[in-house]
Parts: sequence; C-alpha cells; structure tokens
Amino acid sequence: MRAEKDARLRSDAAANRERILDVALAELTRSADVPLSTIAKKAGVGQGTLYRNFPSREALVLEIYRHEMRQVADTAAELLRTRTPDQALREWMGHLARFAMAKAGLADALHKATSAPCGQEKPGHGQVTEAVALLLRANEEVGTIRPGVTTDDFLLAIAGLWQIGPDENGQARARRLLDLVMDGLRAGAPGAARPGTAADPAG
Repeated sequence: MRAEKDARLRSDAAANRERILDVALAELTRSADVPLSTIAKKAGVGQGTLYRNFPSREALVLEIYRHEMRQVADTAAELLRTRTPDQALREWMGHLARFAMAKAGLADALHKATSAPCGQEKPGHGQVTEAVALLLRANEEVGTIRPGVTTDDFLLAIAGLWQIGPDENGQARARRLLDLVMDGLRAGAPGAARPGTAADPAG
C-alpha cells in the first residue's frame, strides 16, 4: 500500500513538472517577464510546487530549453523504429524546426537567464548532434541520401531555421526550407531511383 502511494506521488510530481514546463514554454515565448505566479496558476499548481521544481526563473528557463532539446533528440531513435530512414529524417526535421522556433520565442528569456548575475551556462547541442548523426547514418546505409554528408554539413544547411520566428508564416517558411534541404540530401543518392522509395511526408 505504501509503495503504491509513493508511486502515485511520484507520478503526480512528474505530471506537475511536465505541466509547468509546457505552460512556461508558452508563457515565456509570449513574454520573457511573465510572473512565475502566472505560470504556476495556469499550470494548476501552487507557487511552492513550482519553486520546489525550479528554484529560480533562470533554472526554469534553462530546464525548458533542455527539456525541449531532449525531446527532439529522443525522437530520432523512436522515428527510426517506426518509419523508413528517409521518412524518419524528414519528420524529425519538422520536430527540429519546432524546437528552433521555440528557442527563437524564448530568446529574450534565455538571454536574461544566462546573462544575469550568477547566470547559468546555456546547454550545448550535443544531444541534437548525436541524433543528426544517427539519422544520417541510417539513411546512408540504405542509400536514401547522397553519401558523405556530415553532421556539420547538415547543421549548416538548416542554419536558417534558427532565424525563423514562432508564428504561422514561420512554420510555412520552415517547411519550405526543410523540403529544399531534403531534396538536396536525396540528390545523387544511390537508392533514389529504386522502386518503393518512400515519398517525403509534408512534415
């Protein structure tokens, strides 16, 4: 009985944390100065619960960034289990675009979090880079992209994503950019002309 109660409490705590992060991402994207009390209220938790999870605004902002980046990175392996490699790559690029636009929306909050006294260092992109390498390798092995594309090549090709704002027009621009990048990756792919090659999802 005690074990079940403890498990339920852990589950509730994890759900509260996820809800705080989701609400904080939306609110901080709208305004870097949104009061933490507003985030707590909209997440349906008390301020004490928010501060137990995130002792400062800086800690909350940086955890949102880490959380979004982890989700994007983890999605790569999940997509490769359920999609063909080229479908997985194009769909993952859509997830990356949403992360890039969320980062653009959080730019002011991130700047304040990292430049404040005792500000924390912004997390690196190591997990995302590993996800890119995984997806490129899977595609090169089956011949759905041109050989020899490096993670640096890919990241340079999509660098424009980080300049696109989080609005409807931005989403359309991101899709066009990623379609162009995907077309470039497929050009000269040894398996491009094989029957049954998967079509590019809209993403």
